[in-house]
Amino acid sequence: MKVMIVGAGKLGYKLAEAMNNENIDVTLVDVNSKTLERINNHLDVLTIAANGIQIGVLKELDIETYDLLIAATDGDETNTLICSLAKRIGCKRTVARIRNPEFTDQLDFVKSEMGIDYIINPDLTTAIEIERYLLKNYNFHSGDFASGKVSMIDFNIRNTKDFVGKKIKELEGLEGLLITAISRGGNLIIPDGSTDLRENDVIYVIGRKDDIDRLGGKIKVNVNKREIKKAMILGGGKIGYYLAQRLTASNVSVTIVEESEKRCEYLSEKLDDVLVIHGDGTDIDLLEEEDLSSMDAFIGATGYDEENLLMTLVAKQSGVSKAIAKISRPNYINIIDKLDLDVAFNPVNITVSNILKFIRGGKVVSVSLLLDGQGEVTEIIASKDLPIVGKPIYKLRLPKGIIIGAIVHKGNVIIPDGNSIINPDDRIIVFSLESDIPTLKKLINPGKGGIFSELWSSY
Repeated sequence: MKVMIVGAGKLGYKLAEAMNNENIDVTLVDVNSKTLERINNHLDVLTIAANGIQIGVLKELDIETYDLLIAATDGDETNTLICSLAKRIGCKRTVARIRNPEFTDQLDFVKSEMGIDYIINPDLTTAIEIERYLLKNYNFHSGDFASGKVSMIDFNIRNTKDFVGKKIKELEGLEGLLITAISRGGNLIIPDGSTDLRENDVIYVIGRKDDIDRLGGKIKVNVNKREIKKAMILGGGKIGYYLAQRLTASNVSVTIVEESEKRCEYLSEKLDDVLVIHGDGTDIDLLEEEDLSSMDAFIGATGYDEENLLMTLVAKQSGVSKAIAKISRPNYINIIDKLDLDVAFNPVNITVSNILKFIRGGKVVSVSLLLDGQGEVTEIIASKDLPIVGKPIYKLRLPKGIIIGAIVHKGNVIIPDGNSIINPDDRIIVFSLESDIPTLKKLINPGKGGIFSELWSSY
């Protein structure tokens, strides 16, 4: 597969990195030659210093030979035009990043008229993820699969005696649940029953929603039954805008603190029933005046990671039940679990997950990146032509870095063991380390000579 990415910012780089792991032929186009030079030192991709909006450049690069173009520059209009030109010249499919709220109600028209196959809005998708977290009972992050039948949570076991110092097979109260991954010291581990748990490990647990709720009751320190009624958002940018809009629709009282007076005027005009405060969100006196301690949730959503992390910690220490930070720098990922935060969201990772889902096609229902791309959780609908169908899992000889966490068969959730069998149209949730993503791709699209054909040639 040949993919051209126009725009070598954080999103363009992360997309190129993710596609590198899948052996996709990537061309990265950007006007900044110094940025491309740094990328060449880290990724095995073709880099072109050029303006992707120029028809001559697209033709010179033989855009008609590409399966996909992703426009990820800073400009919505630029991305729209790049996709339209590429499609008209002959590129098979195009993806555009469009972030402006003014375009929200026109996306279907823009797609059909401009020849765009998929539009991604990082700020809106991030706001949706934050809203989903806020309206749940957990103080730890959770994700849903199979239309909500299966849940996955990740939480820091800290020094909890029920976990620390025990092997996974020795744990009690995990009936119907599976520990599918462990984050330890910034590294992701796919465990087995003999794996020891250590203090401050972050464990990823998957299971039926009811069983996850039961686990939540067991680790009471991580459960919060308090309903979110009041939320404060630090930063009135696009994420803050979208989030305030969605929370007020769910009857949550929202306060936005924004430093730009002009932006405050815009927010006050566009958002009904939202209190907009003009001021410095790092001013603790201001936050106390706005009754920070009475808030049920605090979201740091400015453009500065450090500010988001610091003020989210302040909110947590002030007694706010749920404290969330938006971060974009990957080198902060490894310190998040050491801080007293509930969760941090990275818009780039969320966006890459959605684009990977689009690229992999209709049988892939969802993709979630773990630890900034060290691993993935993928939900797949098993088609009847997959060699894994109809065979016990223990016979598949999957690599250690791939684990099937759950199977949903005719609406029933199965936490599999080695004797479990995948049937046609089952939904399977698969965990994979970065190093085994090429194998995962073959699992999704085995084709002739795929790994499963090879594995089964002896049976």
